[in-house]
Amino acid sequence: MTKTGKKIKVTLIKSLIGTKRSHRATVRGLGLRGINSTSELEDTPAVRGMINNVYYLVKSEA
Repeated sequence: MTKTGKKIKVTLIKSLIGTKRSHRATVRGLGLRGINSTSELEDTPAVRGMINNVYYLVKSEA
């Protein structure tokens, strides 16, 4: 856990059908499986970069 303990809640809101293979892998790396699946992750630069990569597929909340 980070020093501040901040978390980001990420939800998959669109289907992965027709997306790039690397974007599908990024979504899996975020811990998301199907539509409306949610994952709570540490607020790190790596996680934020992954979210920015697939911004059109996910919704994130602080």
